[in-house]
Amino acid sequence: MQDTYSYLAFLGVAVFNLLIFPGGLFALGLGVLFKGLDRKIEARLQRRVGPPVIQPLIDIVKLSGKEAMIPETAQRPLFQSAPLLGFVGMAVCASLLPIPGVSQGLPYMGDMLVYFYLLQLPAVALMIAGSSSSSPFGTLGFSREMTLMFAYEIPLLMIILAIAMKVGGDNFAEFSLMNIINYQEQNGQFITNWVMLPAFFAYLFFLPGTTGVPPFDIPEAETEIVEGPLLEYSGISLALFQLTGAIKSIVVLGFGVVVFFPMTLGDNILVNILWFALKCFILMFVSCTFVKSATGRFRIEQAFGFYLKIPALLAAISLILVWLDF
Repeated sequence: MQDTYSYLAFLGVAVFNLLIFPGGLFALGLGVLFKGLDRKIEARLQRRVGPPVIQPLIDIVKLSGKEAMIPETAQRPLFQSAPLLGFVGMAVCASLLPIPGVSQGLPYMGDMLVYFYLLQLPAVALMIAGSSSSSPFGTLGFSREMTLMFAYEIPLLMIILAIAMKVGGDNFAEFSLMNIINYQEQNGQFITNWVMLPAFFAYLFFLPGTTGVPPFDIPEAETEIVEGPLLEYSGISLALFQLTGAIKSIVVLGFGVVVFFPMTLGDNILVNILWFALKCFILMFVSCTFVKSATGRFRIEQAFGFYLKIPALLAAISLILVWLDF
């Protein structure tokens, strides 16, 4: 009987995390808000008025009410399942994210390796979408997305290993996000640790690549391949891709906050939620909004070379310093 109650309690927590907080409505609402703020601030930096902050929400609502068209030559099962794959993957990922001082996420599931694999799903969804759409632009976008994903995942893996080895110390690597938060509470935040600073800067470079903003919006370049994998999508399917992007932005920003500067402000839950959102916003502005408002677009070989030369090198420096026990 006790095992049954424990299972039901775990199931209730899992459903709440997935549908309400820290995933579900919280991640979705914050992600859509950040998308609106990002577009508005970018416009202001470029001396434009820009759309209203709620424009991403308006777009999603409008798309949800339109018919989803499917090309006659498309591979229908793959074409229709691609947007759902990315959305479900990011919804689960958001539910596992601990919010410092507020929530531990889904108990025993917040592991950096789990995040590493789940973060691949939106890119995989785009590749499936492009390859199944029967559009030459979609196929080209698929090729670019695959190349870019390999490039930015290499430094991410080294960042994760550096953090895990630093926290684990002599007890091998520690991948639990809650243990990483607890370690920083006792030993100071990684953003103030000179050994982990190269990894932090590498993560800043990782963010625009994984979120697909300029100069790394190569797979969906509107002026070159007219949205690439998303060209043939419309209606609720396209809305799901936009929702996936909104949730993913919160997941990757929140992950950066958790592993590099998870400090809290007292014990007040509302204050810590707002503090977490503010740190995510600052991270977005520094790594995405400011960068894309001031840059053009890389070619795919330039983006691939960039990630292998700069972020990978920075992450490798932290990994080596941790291995040498600095």
